[in-house]
Amino acid sequence: RAQGVANATIHGVVSDASGAGVPNAQVKAIKTDTGQNQSTATATDGSYVLPNLPVGPYRLEITANSFSTYVQSGITLQVGNNVQISAALAVGTMTQNVQVSANAAMVETQNTSVSEVIDQRRIIDLPLNGRQATDLILLSGGASVPAGAAARFITTHDYVSSVGISISGGQENGNNYLLDGGDHNDTHSSVNLPFPFPDALQEFSVETSGVSARFGLHPYAVVNAITKSGTNQFHGSLFEFVRNGDFNARNYFAATQDSLRRNQFGGTVGGPIRKDKLFIFNGFQATRTRTAPPQTISFVPTQAALSGDFSTLESAACQSSHNAVTLKDPNNGNVPFPNNFISPSLFSVPAAALAKLMPVSPNPCGQITYAIPNPNNENQDVARVDWLQSSRNVIYGRFFVADYDNPPFYTNNILTTTRSGLEERVTSAVVADQFTTATFTNAFHGTYTRLVNNRAVSQTMPDLVS
Repeated sequence: RAQGVANATIHGVVSDASGAGVPNAQVKAIKTDTGQNQSTATATDGSYVLPNLPVGPYRLEITANSFSTYVQSGITLQVGNNVQISAALAVGTMTQNVQVSANAAMVETQNTSVSEVIDQRRIIDLPLNGRQATDLILLSGGASVPAGAAARFITTHDYVSSVGISISGGQENGNNYLLDGGDHNDTHSSVNLPFPFPDALQEFSVETSGVSARFGLHPYAVVNAITKSGTNQFHGSLFEFVRNGDFNARNYFAATQDSLRRNQFGGTVGGPIRKDKLFIFNGFQATRTRTAPPQTISFVPTQAALSGDFSTLESAACQSSHNAVTLKDPNNGNVPFPNNFISPSLFSVPAAALAKLMPVSPNPCGQITYAIPNPNNENQDVARVDWLQSSRNVIYGRFFVADYDNPPFYTNNILTTTRSGLEERVTSAVVADQFTTATFTNAFHGTYTRLVNNRAVSQTMPDLVS
């Protein structure tokens, strides 16, 4: 049970009408959307435990000799739940059923920590700027983004969508992130690796205040997320979310129209490969963001200056101090250059070569205005397979990859190289094997994560060395 972090647990006591425990009663939990079932027998005092149950809808069936069969439906388990469901059996035959159809009253009696579950409906329906599911962590109590959090803990070494969130007053890098029971932390700065897009997430919980030692690693909070899996019914979706200034009125206080253009599109599909046995889920999202780049003002040598005539550049009209500047020759006792003219033969050869890569400004003071485009693209792909090998053994594997591309820019202007390109890829995989009997439980999770972060200049940039 110590490692069952991606699942839920049901426990309780089976009693008769007098309140005495019923020993050796058969308790079975059936996951209604996949047919997966797990059973156990009650102890001498009527107590039972069903650990390592995947989240989702369940039906609980309890049978015992000389008692009517008890059936409880309306059970929905969420990630990290450890709930108590007790039942009182009525005297009768096993062919008689006592049906309880109302939602089960489930009480958490094992954990003292405070937990908030962000369910699938809220993940999908709540508006998210950029569809970043990690923004929903702020819905949990005591979560906030302190001023300067990103600068303190998140750098360009981390994935672009990593967040710095303080939970219950803890440090922004003091939270433990799990995805499908596997580690999902950036080992460089201890913040999160990217979460899958909302349509691929089933739910996640935020647990604080006395977090169980089974999570380890970070002391302040645990963000425990799980991806969707296939069921006995085929389900799919297609979506596109568009943000485009052309669709909006100009903000009254803004000088220009909103120039942001962001398209996020993709889809999901899930269903059975073999009913009640083998299931698959796959989801993809692409994000394309474009915006009008900010205007940058710089000063470059004029054609006259490249020919040695600095008289205009050093005049009072081009100096912010409004005082003309006289250029002096440091190699000749600081004797002033006549008319601020310097022979091009005295120019530094590398500097002259670099100046050829700058635009020539028609402005007499060398002022130019230019823009550096900043497009970025992201692709996310999630694939998961669940195999119900038997009622005792469940095996699943999940693969997630996120690619971010912010290409470098260069167009015959060396000044546009101030923004280097960025290519990032996060790969995350989990393989899990959960084996349970009436007296033995084993949950194995093998996790692989990798963050690749490459910076580069444009391939069209000239080779200044050669």
